[in-house]
Amino acid sequence: MALEHTYKPFDTDIDLLRRSVTTMGEMVDRQVARAVDAIRSRDLGLVTQVLAEEQSVNELHSQTDLRCNQTIAKRQPIAVDLREIIAVLKINNDLERIGDEAKKIAFKSRDFVSAGAPIPLDGVDKMAELVSGMLRQALDAFIRHDAGVADALNQRDDEVDDLRDELIRQLMGRMSDDPGVVTAALSMIFVVQSLERVGDHAKSIAEHVVHVVEGVDIRHAPTG
Repeated sequence: MALEHTYKPFDTDIDLLRRSVTTMGEMVDRQVARAVDAIRSRDLGLVTQVLAEEQSVNELHSQTDLRCNQTIAKRQPIAVDLREIIAVLKINNDLERIGDEAKKIAFKSRDFVSAGAPIPLDGVDKMAELVSGMLRQALDAFIRHDAGVADALNQRDDEVDDLRDELIRQLMGRMSDDPGVVTAALSMIFVVQSLERVGDHAKSIAEHVVHVVEGVDIRHAPTG
């Protein structure tokens, strides 16, 4: 749903900010994918790529934050215009934190280079696919001003949480059966938790979209 801005020159500014959000989203999505690939392939080169891209993500994060503040100072936006700028600031932070989670996964992948993963990776791969899909849906919702995506991502987040719990149960079982895999299993638990947080940030982005479109912060809305 396209929103009419209260001040037309604002359209140019917000288009630049949307492009920054899209670019940063693509970067952190790629980081997560490479970090998870590094676990399966035991390819330390992928770890290096994740860490190298982190610098670019951090630079874009700072640039976008500065551009938001400059736009507020220059345009003094109100109503939906102001809400969209605030949403960009918040989404910018969510994306930066997703990049941080990708970095954590990349670091942990080094623990599997010698001995391999302590459990089959099908569940981890599925979890990575789920949270990546959530992120792409949330970013698309931001561009299209689609507030309805938040409900869909809440359901998807429940799937991610269930998968996280199942994987952690498997890993706890492996540690109980074989103390020799404790270090690797603990590292994999950290990986699973990082992927779950990626999903949380994707859900948060969709919630920011609702605030832009409807002016409601659904995180604090009454239920029931």
